[in-house]
Amino acid sequence: MKASQMREQTTEELQDKERDLAEQLFALRLQKVTGQLEKPHRVRQVRKDLARVLTLLRERQSDPAGQGK
Repeated sequence: MKASQMREQTTEELQDKERDLAEQLFALRLQKVTGQLEKPHRVRQVRKDLARVLTLLRERQSDPAGQGK
C-alpha cells in the first residue's frame, strides 16, 4: 500500500493496520524459521508497510493540530 493511500486513513484505521502487519510479520518469520515460507519477498514488503504506518502514526502524534484525522 502506498503512503498516499495510508495518509487518507484515520488514526484508528492505521492502528488496526499496524496490529495486522505486526501479526503478519510474526507469522512470516515463524514460517521462515520452520522452512515453510513460500514467498520470501513478502517479509520485506510487510516490514516496509509496517514502517510506513508507524511513521504516519508518529507524524500525527507530533502534530496534533495538523493531520489528526
